[in-house]
Amino acid sequence: MVLSALRRRLLRSSSSAGAWARLLQRQSSGCVYSSIHGFNQEEIREKLQAFAGGSIDLLKQESGIAVLTINNPSRMNAFSGKVTLCYEMNLYIICVLRQSSAFLPGSMMVDLEEKVSQLENWADAKGLIVQGAAGTFCSGSDLNAVRAISNSQDGMKMCMFMQNALTRILRLPLISVALVEGRALGGGAELTTACDFRLMASGSVIQFVHKHMGLVPGWGGAARLVRIVGSQNSLKLLGGALKVNADFGLQIGLADGVLEVPQGGEDAGTLLQQAENWLSHYTKGPAPVIQAVKKVVLSGRELPLSEALRTEKDVFGTVWGGPANLQALASKSKHK
Repeated sequence: MVLSALRRRLLRSSSSAGAWARLLQRQSSGCVYSSIHGFNQEEIREKLQAFAGGSIDLLKQESGIAVLTINNPSRMNAFSGKVTLCYEMNLYIICVLRQSSAFLPGSMMVDLEEKVSQLENWADAKGLIVQGAAGTFCSGSDLNAVRAISNSQDGMKMCMFMQNALTRILRLPLISVALVEGRALGGGAELTTACDFRLMASGSVIQFVHKHMGLVPGWGGAARLVRIVGSQNSLKLLGGALKVNADFGLQIGLADGVLEVPQGGEDAGTLLQQAENWLSHYTKGPAPVIQAVKKVVLSGRELPLSEALRTEKDVFGTVWGGPANLQALASKSKHK
């Protein structure tokens, strides 16, 4: 009997350790799906690259804050094009070229995934601003691409590809904010939930319009939305396809701040500058410390408590006695 009890304890311990290892591996890679789920990354990349138009531009600045811009204005910044990479003062800005900001298909999805890989490997990263070009955020997938991959099998593959990409954005070792100007519809609304924060410009709208298309969110937007605004508010937003303006967004916790759109001729600063100023309150300091902050919060959100505590201990060990810690001790900056 004692041996049987001991065997059960060992099995539970082994199972727990294995589960923790899998969670940490998944967290480090950022991806939700792999070949064990029947997901072939290269196969879906090849299919998505058939849809041209638009781009995703990434700018890295020395400040450690990157800007990712969805740029496809003729399609309301829908996902369907190529991505360009800009570099300025260590800040990456991903720009999604505007074509009409309605949907996000094709090679732009591949471009997005490639830019995320660059951000994952950016040693000086501290923050990321995701924005749309030409005064609108994004409207999800281009309808032309949607029609072309309307069969269930290809739709599921696209779903897994975008869930991987947006989950990797959420798990980036930096603090991210979606700068919502104009409309964020469908997949664009889902994209906002992949950021740690959301800033809405006055007059902007976030709307999960999936129901009108006979769909539900498929890029992970529903799961993330529940964690942001709760299940009841999520049911209202999804079931009613409600338009969320800045005030309503603040009320339910979907928006973390409202930015006033600069009037024509005024030199008060652009929305992007306002967003950078807002984000700088949370990214001030050495990159390793900001990245450590994001890692412990991420583990607390995604791992069971005992495993999150172990991860916190490990991350703590990477900064204890480090340059920033020693400098702070020397300057006695604890109470500043």
